[in-house]
Amino acid sequence: MQSFANLLAESVQRHGHLCAGQIIGVRMAMLGCRLVDITDPKAPSFRKKLMVFVEIDRCATDAIESVTGCRLGRRTLKFKDFGINAATFLNLETGTAYRIVSTESSRDLAANFAPDASDARTRQIEGYKRMPDELLFNVQQVRVRPDPCQMPGPPRRRVVCEQCGQMVRDGREVRRGEVLLCRHCAGESYFDPVDERQDSDPQADPGATS
Repeated sequence: MQSFANLLAESVQRHGHLCAGQIIGVRMAMLGCRLVDITDPKAPSFRKKLMVFVEIDRCATDAIESVTGCRLGRRTLKFKDFGINAATFLNLETGTAYRIVSTESSRDLAANFAPDASDARTRQIEGYKRMPDELLFNVQQVRVRPDPCQMPGPPRRRVVCEQCGQMVRDGREVRRGEVLLCRHCAGESYFDPVDERQDSDPQADPGATS
């Protein structure tokens, strides 16, 4: 694996700016790979052996993706929307897995490791660079058993939604009684359809005025 400095520079270039989250993510990924014996996650020999579960959609996740090479499109990066600055690293070959969580106390401790910093942002960035892993992270060995439908490779399952006809892949359908539905039709949609006629015709709006 490359040095921390090189990995951070690469991550910052991809992310667009240097921030505390980038440092946390790079260091978290480096530690996670070491713990699960992945010495070079981007090397062809390791590319299909590492799976990472991230629990937040913030800067650290971009850094973890940059360091590990894990991607949503490769099905090796999994997003769990828990709002926690944490990630679990799983060696698919050995089954070894560790969950790493950024500690809340590290924010206050950062100043102790960067006493010469001129402002709070710099103190945090420099402090996170210098702080030992045991203060920056809580680490726990865990057991992760991915469903076969979560694994990389071709879809293990395809189902047609019985309401809208959309193809649903990888076991993401929902059963309602005897009916198989996509999550949109099952009431889990993140959007509402727009009535184009109502939007374009003021007369169709009961509250419209002339």
